[in-house]
Amino acid sequence: MEKKKRQYTQEFKKEAVEYSLSSEKTTEEVARDLGISPHNLSRWRREYRKCGELSFPGHGKENLTPQEEENRRLKKELTDTQIERDILKKALAIFTKKR
Repeated sequence: MEKKKRQYTQEFKKEAVEYSLSSEKTTEEVARDLGISPHNLSRWRREYRKCGELSFPGHGKENLTPQEEENRRLKKELTDTQIERDILKKALAIFTKKR
């Protein structure tokens, strides 16, 4: 019998971490109250401390700040423009070649 992996929403994870940080209970007690593994809660707490509000993006995505998103977009635009330039250089060389 296969055990299906449970998935938790970003909101649930944040609320669970905030509850565990503000509560007088231990991590194990909070995890038991919420019906989750103490290991998961500990891992979520580490990630929340490290990334803050940008934690728990889900499905391998990254939560980026607006500056990081703009930086990523500009890098992609630069790469595309360089590729177009190289293609045009090659085309110009082909069409201006003397026969």
